[in-house]
Amino acid sequence: MRPNRRHFLALAGAAATVAATRVNAAPSSAAGVDASQFGVQAGSGGDQTRALQKAIDQAAGSRTPLWLQPGTYRVGTLKLQAGTQLFGVRGATRLLFNDGSALLEGAGCDNVTLSGLILDGVSRPLPEGRGIINIAAARNLRILDCEVVGSSRQGIVLDGAEGEVRSNTIQGIANAGLLSVNARGLIIADNIVRTCGNNGIQVWRSESGNDGTIVSGNRIDGIAARAGGSGQNGNAINVFRANNVYVGNNRITNVAFSAVRGNSASNLQVVANNCQSCGEVALYAEFGFEGAVISQNVVDGASIGVAVTNFDHGGRMATVQGNIIRNLSNRRPVGTDPNDGAGIGIGVEADSAVTGNVIEGAPLAGITIGWGRFLRDVSVTGNVIRRANMGIAVSVSAGAGAAVIADNLIAESTVGAIVGTELKRPVTGDMARDGAGRFAQLAITGNRVR
Repeated sequence: MRPNRRHFLALAGAAATVAATRVNAAPSSAAGVDASQFGVQAGSGGDQTRALQKAIDQAAGSRTPLWLQPGTYRVGTLKLQAGTQLFGVRGATRLLFNDGSALLEGAGCDNVTLSGLILDGVSRPLPEGRGIINIAAARNLRILDCEVVGSSRQGIVLDGAEGEVRSNTIQGIANAGLLSVNARGLIIADNIVRTCGNNGIQVWRSESGNDGTIVSGNRIDGIAARAGGSGQNGNAINVFRANNVYVGNNRITNVAFSAVRGNSASNLQVVANNCQSCGEVALYAEFGFEGAVISQNVVDGASIGVAVTNFDHGGRMATVQGNIIRNLSNRRPVGTDPNDGAGIGIGVEADSAVTGNVIEGAPLAGITIGWGRFLRDVSVTGNVIRRANMGIAVSVSAGAGAAVIADNLIAESTVGAIVGTELKRPVTGDMARDGAGRFAQLAITGNRVR
């Protein structure tokens, strides 16, 4: 039988009735318990803290999921217990912060799940270092499909957490969207993080050590540096003293400083990120690190595309491979050292290989090798560099170490394809044409210049 308009309307009405029944009815005992059974009322206008806390405690004690129906619930600080499973209707269940040290907090609360909640801090004052969510020493944590908005401090603060923070929206945060300290196996994936005052995602440790956090598939946009500084703020993803962290497949736009900034972070992998409109160094490995892989990223718009630096502080050992870097600027943000470089595609200093990258539009240099005497054992091979003032600038200062520069294609360089420098000052002719001459520590061969 061919359906007609009357049949279609009847079926649509029946489907809407079934859907409304599913939303409004309390979940079955198998699915969990409805918080309204504890006197929790959406949209009442009154403070729901006491009733909702009782519901959380009892449901967690019996390891039963607790459901909040659509609507707004005004609450103070709610304590999460081990086993808390708190669910809302995604995009419709809102917890509105009245006052306290956080909206949700817990310590030693393993096996917590938060899902489908809008957690609104309403920009009410919070203590220093706190967030809308604060969870410490928790294993098997799940924060899924939530919205964390309107914080006067941080969005989410985790200390010693294991688990995952996935598919959330974190926005309108005065300081950092998500701060993880001393993680024990954390996944931060597929979140939207935007309009944060100082940093997007921070993966930190109180002391240098193994961390192993995975930061993947996030969309990060609009990260400012309202607190100022020379790089501690304004970063989409900031990894500090945390080793063995993977940062991959993130889309990052409009950040005051760096898309990914690793500080004293060894064995850092920065892979296949798409980065646009960065105010300073887009992808950074700095200070006392050993080991960084920066590969297959796209950088469109930055002061420096990639920097692997601070050999003077022990920063060493990296591969920079297969990146596309373009549209670089010779301007740096306010607060940075005016002696630092700008308009550079890739800068490296020690024990590093730079290969297979494509760089276009570098006002100072496509690739810089070393800084003053801080150069040791760098290989630069098989790169394509177009429209750079200097194609490759290599330090020939007293004490600078060895470098191999081979089989690169360098086109439309203004000053020279391969130039020896002392700090910022060119001191040689074009060594791509003339050879290394008296600089026996340099091997320059097979480069194509046009």
